[in-house]
Amino acid sequence: MGWRSPRLPLLLLLVRLVSASDFKICAYNVEKFDSAKASDSRVLHIVKRIVSRCDVCLLQNVLDSGAIRTLLVSLNRDTGRYDNYSYRSVSSESLGNSPVDMQHYVFIYRVENVNMTGQHQYLQKNTFVRPPFAVQFQSNKIAIGRFVLVPLHSDPGQAVQEIDRLYDVFKEVSKKWNNTNVMFLGDFHASCAYVTRANRKNIRLYSNYTFHWLIRDKVDTTISPDTNCAFDRIVVHGKSFMKAVIPFSANVFNYVKVFKLPTSKALEVSSSLPVEVTLKGSALPLQATPLLILISVSAIVQSFLSAL
Repeated sequence: MGWRSPRLPLLLLLVRLVSASDFKICAYNVEKFDSAKASDSRVLHIVKRIVSRCDVCLLQNVLDSGAIRTLLVSLNRDTGRYDNYSYRSVSSESLGNSPVDMQHYVFIYRVENVNMTGQHQYLQKNTFVRPPFAVQFQSNKIAIGRFVLVPLHSDPGQAVQEIDRLYDVFKEVSKKWNNTNVMFLGDFHASCAYVTRANRKNIRLYSNYTFHWLIRDKVDTTISPDTNCAFDRIVVHGKSFMKAVIPFSANVFNYVKVFKLPTSKALEVSSSLPVEVTLKGSALPLQATPLLILISVSAIVQSFLSAL
């Protein structure tokens, strides 16, 4: 019969606290997601696995509400498999300039971890093909409390102009909710031929240093081996939001590798990879850093080992 140190449960508790308190926000261009696509069990299973990793997940390029109903029914039916969470959604109206390319922005979120406290459709005419649909969320799970998510699936030919106009959206929504903790996320087409380095002088989200681009230029957010572009981005405003972000947590989720999918099968779902970022939980102060966490864990480990 093995001996167990009384300090071991404390160590496991700390590790569990650090991991369980994290709060993940994701964005995924799921490409022409409609009822027919959602009825494909293989596609639906992949989308479920992606969405269920996130406390809040933005889906773009959603063509009809039936697809979201199917996804939510499946997520909530499989609650035991997906970490015992329940999921709800909030959706924009159908947006676009062409009847054959109208899309919804949809946020799917875990009811147990976050509340939707407000929504706002940006209405300035002739500024976006798919105008941003801002949503304010509140969560006791994170130290920052209230935050606003602003999605953009840009028109590729107008990417520079549309990304620049997000600054105007920021001014409107931050005033509306008296909240400058604003995150922009989505498929901006902010790379390669659509947005070049020379274009950045014309984009206020680049020239204004209060905005922080978390997905770097060299990150490939596409699946095809023929492209290497950082189209999908996450941008946050202000020091307080940056303090809430776990350093280096912003990246793509390469589900093609994680799920061990053939590229051809993955491309049937989307040509884009999801992007994500993790916020610090309320169990940790905003000033906490990975180094502080490691020091704490190290001290307990050393104490445990010395008792053996």
